[in-house]
Amino acid sequence: MERLIEQQLALQTRRTFLGAAGMGLGALAMSELQGFASGPSSNDPLAIRAPHFPAKAKRVIYLHMTGSPPNLDLYDYKPKLIEMDGMEAPDSVLKGKEFAFTTGVPKLLGTKHQFEKSGKSGLLLSDCLPNLKTVADELCIVHSMYTEQFNHAPAELLVYTGSPRSGRPSFGSWVTYGLGSENQNLPAFVVLISSGVQPNGGKSSFGSGFLPSVYQGVQCRSQGEPVLFVSDPQGMDRELRRKSLDALSQLNTIQSEEFGHPETLTRIAQYELAFRMQTSVPDVMDISKETQATLDAYGAKVGGSSLANNCLLARRLVEAGVRYVQLFDWGWDFHGTGPGEDIRDGLTKKCETMDKPVAALISDLKQRGLLDETLIIWGGEFGRTPFREGRTAKGASLGRDHYPDCFTMWMAGGGTRGGFEYGQTDELGFSIAENPVHVHDMQATWMHLLGFDHTKLTYRFQGRDYRLTDVHGNVLKSLLA
Repeated sequence: MERLIEQQLALQTRRTFLGAAGMGLGALAMSELQGFASGPSSNDPLAIRAPHFPAKAKRVIYLHMTGSPPNLDLYDYKPKLIEMDGMEAPDSVLKGKEFAFTTGVPKLLGTKHQFEKSGKSGLLLSDCLPNLKTVADELCIVHSMYTEQFNHAPAELLVYTGSPRSGRPSFGSWVTYGLGSENQNLPAFVVLISSGVQPNGGKSSFGSGFLPSVYQGVQCRSQGEPVLFVSDPQGMDRELRRKSLDALSQLNTIQSEEFGHPETLTRIAQYELAFRMQTSVPDVMDISKETQATLDAYGAKVGGSSLANNCLLARRLVEAGVRYVQLFDWGWDFHGTGPGEDIRDGLTKKCETMDKPVAALISDLKQRGLLDETLIIWGGEFGRTPFREGRTAKGASLGRDHYPDCFTMWMAGGGTRGGFEYGQTDELGFSIAENPVHVHDMQATWMHLLGFDHTKLTYRFQGRDYRLTDVHGNVLKSLLA
């Protein structure tokens, strides 16, 4: 009788209620994890899954030039702007606008670089890009990009997560959530950073947000130990590590069966992946296995750390079955605060670190039969002004301010239309004259190339369905091959 009374009293306590309710909430959370049409497996969240419809692109390499390159000096040739170089910007293009670092009436700034037609398609490319000119017929260039954000971090987050504020899943996380992994011994989503600085949006630019953390990007290093803290600690050999993981897996499985929380499955999957990565990651990250001709083509150096090394690693990673590779390269914020940020020699020197390896990546993937199924994306978070940046207007270096109204991005492979230009800006590069493309439109197009209806790849969080494109986005069918 006393035992029965104790049980009845226990049912009235807050702890017991929450413990029992947790099982129901956990089951609900698990059902949300499985809410996608082709549903992540309850046993393996990174199992291969089919997209909504067949598509050419099966994997992504995204090259982000952190700081945003000056599109008017690389891809968007404006003879009229060159003709009016040094004149005051017309009131008609300044009225009602605010800029990050420029006030008053700035002076127009035409490019100091030469442009020429490249490839059979005749794409106009700057003399900063001699190697990209050799693969011009693979490029699908969009000149009419625009965004609402003119500061780096929110603009970058908008490109990657669909929101200018942190907390949403990144593009790479959505891709791995939707498609799973082609290699269970490697991370599905790998991040490589060059030039020594993290992206403007921080780890949120490659984070999983409210998606299970198994879908977040794994940052690897091209120099030194590829992934920190994956190796066995001192005094623990591989056999002992295996026994420890088996014990942890049993405990986590019990917890998963009891509470049904998706992060428990993530924990199991990540422990197991880390164990497999100890042998698989060092192997795929070892570029010394490449021929000298390949190293020379990229400009990569064994033991080095550079965008060139990372481009070569990106090819090795997708070849090994990694679903999404994100490359961030710092140093593209050309304000003109010094020689390194001068759009003349400074830009030429910076492009030398990018132009050769990116062109080599495209050629290498094509030669290996991987380009058609690999979507390559190149761009920054916004554009640069057609006038001199206000703070540096009287200095010796030429630079441009942030500009959200129009900028250029390009794609290659993965079902895109090669040797093609889309959209136009006006004759001075101040506004879009034809076919405006918002960041959400580009995101919707990326998802389409990967086989997804961007409105249906969703995840329920805090009572509503979320997606990469928020409530916006239109697929740009003209960009499809």
